[in-house]
Amino acid sequence: MPINPVLASYSDLAYGTALVLYLFAMVLHAGEYAAGRVPVTAAGGRITAQGTGSVATLPPPTNVTEGGVTDGAPSRSKAERIGRSAVALTGLAVLVHASSLALRGAAIGRVPWANMYEFTSAVCFVAVAGWLVVLYRQRNAPEGSASPAGPAPLRRLGVFVLLPIVVLMFLGGTVLYAQATPLIPALSSYWITIHVSAAATATGILLVSGVASVLYLLGTGGSTRIAARLPASTSLDRLAYRTAVLALPIWTFAIITGAIWAEAAWGRYWGWDPKETCALVAWVVYAGYLHARATAGWRGPRAAWINVGGFGMMLFNLFFVNIVVAGLHSYAGI
Repeated sequence: MPINPVLASYSDLAYGTALVLYLFAMVLHAGEYAAGRVPVTAAGGRITAQGTGSVATLPPPTNVTEGGVTDGAPSRSKAERIGRSAVALTGLAVLVHASSLALRGAAIGRVPWANMYEFTSAVCFVAVAGWLVVLYRQRNAPEGSASPAGPAPLRRLGVFVLLPIVVLMFLGGTVLYAQATPLIPALSSYWITIHVSAAATATGILLVSGVASVLYLLGTGGSTRIAARLPASTSLDRLAYRTAVLALPIWTFAIITGAIWAEAAWGRYWGWDPKETCALVAWVVYAGYLHARATAGWRGPRAAWINVGGFGMMLFNLFFVNIVVAGLHSYAGI
């Protein structure tokens, strides 16, 4: 199928627009994080901070009474208005990002994740879309309260979720960028739709899980300046765990379908190719994380470190193995 250069150029334009929107949304989220009040409760006439593990005495705010009820405070704080604007802008960016992927696919007549530029774009799209789903599901939960007396909302994680997205998309649009081209013969299979889409979906979800675990470790490690405005450590740990629980079966499916595709293409299910090996190692690490997280003796920072190590292996597999290490998957590089 011939390449449609007009649709391809529109796809690139939409990609750049989505990147700019993500950047502005990240700035707004940073503004919400900076302007956000440290969550407080009133306990025996003393106002105490509810961080991610530490308790510190704070001067009582003027609009909090003895019972922890606001006195004449506006229904929405400045931080919450900024945060809501950031989420709305992120939603717009996701729609523009989706149009970039759709236009790319229409321009080349195939699924738009056959090289590192396209795969990175798909991973970022899944990560942000998944993050918005998390916010939607948490909207009516107690943690989502914007009250000064309530715990910090998960929305404040937005700046930390969008930061790697902006970095990855910038690298994708510059260093990793590839012109729209047809599939090479080695990739011309319906398995690319099944296998690679599962891998991109799992990687995007695990990005959110990894960010949550990093912030959990920062909070429990005594970094109070960062942790004071974040949700409680239990919320971060729960977010990391639940997203990993969702992603691991998808990653398992990606490995299985990759093995089936390898048998059809190369005549063997498994050949210990560097990419296959790293994918299996990542699976083992995440399986170990879920097992550790479900075991009482390994909950907390030790389990979180395993989760961070798993996502580090995913990034190693994506960048180092594709770009530096020679293997049967090298054609799927830049």
